[in-house]
Amino acid sequence: MAGLEAGLDALDAVQVRRRAPVTQVLLQKVLPPVVAVLLVLGIWKALVVAEVTDDYKLPDPSLVWQALRRLWLEGELLDIVWTSVSRGMFGFLMALAIATPLGLIVARVKFVRAAIGPILSGLQSLPSVAWVPPAVIWLGLNDQMMYAVILLGAVPSITNGLVSGVDQVPPLFLRAGRTLGASGLSNARHVLLPAALPGYVAGLKQGWAFAWRSLMAAEIIVKSPDLGLGLGQYLENQRNNSDMAGVLLGIMLILVVGIAIELLVFAPLERRVLRSRGLIGAVR
Repeated sequence: MAGLEAGLDALDAVQVRRRAPVTQVLLQKVLPPVVAVLLVLGIWKALVVAEVTDDYKLPDPSLVWQALRRLWLEGELLDIVWTSVSRGMFGFLMALAIATPLGLIVARVKFVRAAIGPILSGLQSLPSVAWVPPAVIWLGLNDQMMYAVILLGAVPSITNGLVSGVDQVPPLFLRAGRTLGASGLSNARHVLLPAALPGYVAGLKQGWAFAWRSLMAAEIIVKSPDLGLGLGQYLENQRNNSDMAGVLLGIMLILVVGIAIELLVFAPLERRVLRSRGLIGAVR
C-alpha cells in the first residue's frame, strides 16, 4: 500500500520543466536542417558541374547568392519581404476574426452546418489562384483585392479546422460547463474553444499555408505600382527578365518566410497546446 500511495503521489505531482542541454538542442533541432540544406546545395553544385542542362536553366548557386547580396546592398531585400509578410499576416488575422465565430456557428447549429458545410469544404479544395481574376474585376488593382483572395483561401481552412476540433470535444465537457453555469458565449469561450484547441491550431496552420499561397498567387498574376513590390511580383519580374538566378532566389525567399512563420509562431503554439494536455513530454 505504501508503494501504491507513493506511485499515486508521483502521478499527482507537478512535473518540473527542464531545459534540454545545449548540445542536445543543437544535435536534434539545428543539425538536421543544416545537413539537409548542405546536401541540397551539394547536389545542386554537382549537377551544375556535370552540366546536365544549360546554364540559363540551372545557374550556379553562387549566382543566386550574388542576386541575394545585390538586393541587400541596394536596400530592397527587406522592403520586398516586408511587403508580402505584412500583407499576408494582416489578411490572416482578418481571416481568423471571421473564421472563428463562423466555425463555432457551423459546428453547433445543425441547419447552418447542413447549409454551408459542404460549401466550405468545396471552397477549401478550390485553388486560390481561381479567385484572382474575379477579385481584380470586383475590387480593382489594390490591396483590398489581395486581402479578398487571402480571405477566400484561409477562411474555409480555419473554419473546417475549428469544426473538426469541436466535433472531437467529449459531450461530458459541455454538460459539465452547463452544470457550472456556462452557457451561450461563456460556454463557447471557456469550454468549447479550449477543448477544441488541437483541431483549431491545426486549422490555423493550414489557414496560414493557404493564406500565404493565395497571396503569392495574387502577387505573381497581378502587377500594379500601387501594390508595391512583393515576393510574388519579384519572382514574376525575374521570370520576365529570363533571370533564373533571380527566379530561384524568389522561390527560396518565399520558402524561407513560410518556414520561419511556422517555426516562430505555429510550432511553439502547437507544442504549448499539446504539452498542456500531456501529449508530449515536459522536457523540451
